[in-house]
Amino acid sequence: MSKPTRIPAPDGLAPAAAYSHVVTGTGRFVAVSGQLPLDEDGKLVGEGDAEAQARQVFENLRRCLAAADATFDDVVKLTYFVTDMAHLPAIRAARAAHIPADRLPAASAVQVAALIRPEFLMEIEAYAVVGE
Repeated sequence: MSKPTRIPAPDGLAPAAAYSHVVTGTGRFVAVSGQLPLDEDGKLVGEGDAEAQARQVFENLRRCLAAADATFDDVVKLTYFVTDMAHLPAIRAARAAHIPADRLPAASAVQVAALIRPEFLMEIEAYAVVGE
């Protein structure tokens, strides 16, 4: 079984503040589509509330990973699509509830003009590598 190897600060790079610069692993690749703040009935969770939306998105990511026999320990990359960079602290708090600071994946944050529906404040996708 392989575990991802995290390299928070390769030689010549400043340490990453809230992610790992590089994560490697060997095994089965799992791609999780961008998750939105919808409950199991397809209803929006947390209208106008970035913290509630982030918690729901990470719960949806957890469920998707579990369906692929993966966990947040296997995640090597997260991509955050946000309508406002001010939502990142809420995302980091939700992430901290699932991923310890010593196991942070690589990450990218992208501010977008809009998501599929105007009430969505964020969408987050994940890539994982599950040991063979």
